[in-house]
Amino acid sequence: MKHLRAALWAALFLSLTGTSVHADDVTLRSRDGAIELSGTLLGFDGQYYRVDTQYGELTVDGSGVLCEGPGCPSLTDFVAELEISGSSTVGEVLMPALVEGFALQSGLKAERVKTDDTQFEYVLSAPDGETPVARFRFRVSSTDEGFADLLADEADLVMALREIRPGELTLAAEVGLGQLDDVNRSRVLALDAMTVIVSPTNPVAAVSVLDLARILSGEIDNWRTLGGPDAPISVHMRDVQSGIAQAIEDRVMWEAGLSILDTVTRHATNAALAEAVTRDQLAIGVASYSEIGNSKPLALTGPCGFQLRANRLTIKTEDYPLTAPMFLYIPARRLPKLARDFLTYTRTGPAQIITRRAGFVDQAPEEIAINAQGDRFANAIRVAEGEADLTALKRMVDTLTPLRRLSTSFRFEAGAARLDAQSRSNVQQLAHAIEAGIYDGRRLVFVGFSDGEGPAEGNLRIAQQRAIAVKQAIEAAVETADLSQVQLSTDAFGEAMPMACDDSSWGRQVNRRVEVWVR
Repeated sequence: MKHLRAALWAALFLSLTGTSVHADDVTLRSRDGAIELSGTLLGFDGQYYRVDTQYGELTVDGSGVLCEGPGCPSLTDFVAELEISGSSTVGEVLMPALVEGFALQSGLKAERVKTDDTQFEYVLSAPDGETPVARFRFRVSSTDEGFADLLADEADLVMALREIRPGELTLAAEVGLGQLDDVNRSRVLALDAMTVIVSPTNPVAAVSVLDLARILSGEIDNWRTLGGPDAPISVHMRDVQSGIAQAIEDRVMWEAGLSILDTVTRHATNAALAEAVTRDQLAIGVASYSEIGNSKPLALTGPCGFQLRANRLTIKTEDYPLTAPMFLYIPARRLPKLARDFLTYTRTGPAQIITRRAGFVDQAPEEIAINAQGDRFANAIRVAEGEADLTALKRMVDTLTPLRRLSTSFRFEAGAARLDAQSRSNVQQLAHAIEAGIYDGRRLVFVGFSDGEGPAEGNLRIAQQRAIAVKQAIEAAVETADLSQVQLSTDAFGEAMPMACDDSSWGRQVNRRVEVWVR
């Protein structure tokens, strides 16, 4: 009785869910018969019942009660069910590959069953193939549709190519899904990038982020402005519901105070966009890095002369400013145990290998030798001015030369002290690696850098504060490791090594970062 009473009180404050079952009346009765609770069964995850009662939506531990009524699920033949909806870029290749890898590692058989052009499911079964233990159902459409399905209680996970928007956050909180921008409500599955592409026959090699915004808005409509031929620019974009297109609106157009032309040519897939741009010498488009086909990617540049190209390492480190993390959003409710095991699997080493093989950028930390970073140090020398800058540069080189840079970097939300979405995921990824003992006996240095706006002394102080904040976030996230086995420290060099021009908010955002160096 105490067990049931505690569960009922806890449920007043916590909304958990499992698989969807046929809603029907049930009665949950404590095993001694002293307490009973009636209502409509909303979900069961193999361990917990979720019931809509006169007291509201409650969650009860199944081990302490008996279930009576036509809606009661089977406790012995339970099949975990998971509804996954959202981005086609995430759902067509990456998620299926991860589900199949998870099944193989778990000793299960995975069978893919197609429903229609946008829906399919994976049936996970015992090795005999006769006993299903889970059904993972996919609806592959767009990021917009994924969040809409979640808000309508028709999805358990959302696949997204952009961060959740403020309006969606508010609605999610109102319907009891929790604060979806909290660290445990989303995770980055893999990394991608918004890549500016042109035809291989187009002579233009680079474009600034601001000029990209002006092209998409129609302010720049002739290639001559970019050093190309005297000819009109043909603009191609993904469909308006695509996560890539919406990320461009949120991170490029909004920052520039501009809007995308209504007359741009829209495409339902990245592959179709890339093919159209490849065929048209006067075309320009923005596509997913993982699906640029035979088109030519442009470097991002600025008036200071720095150029940033999208490649595996610049995307992984977020040095490329238009990275596009591939998110899974997870509401604040309980998923079936097998679904939770799958989410845990997505952070493992084998899952990162699958991510790479699927053509995406994984999150496994890589060590980059200092002699492979000549361009970065050359840029630092180029912008150094006066004796004070040269002294700081010499200290930086002396400090970092014995170390190797990790590909894991941390950046903060614009105008805020909070880590951005990818960096919050990086905290969990690095903490997991520390817990696994990967860095036992080694030294990790969190090194802060800043943009060049304002006094150098103040920038150095802010960079040091950010490095300390990241170190503390890592220490808080490490739950099972003995931190005495790894040495964590901080340092800062302020504006000494810029990655991009400081003339735009995008460039300053890239320059404000905390890197991890290891010895």
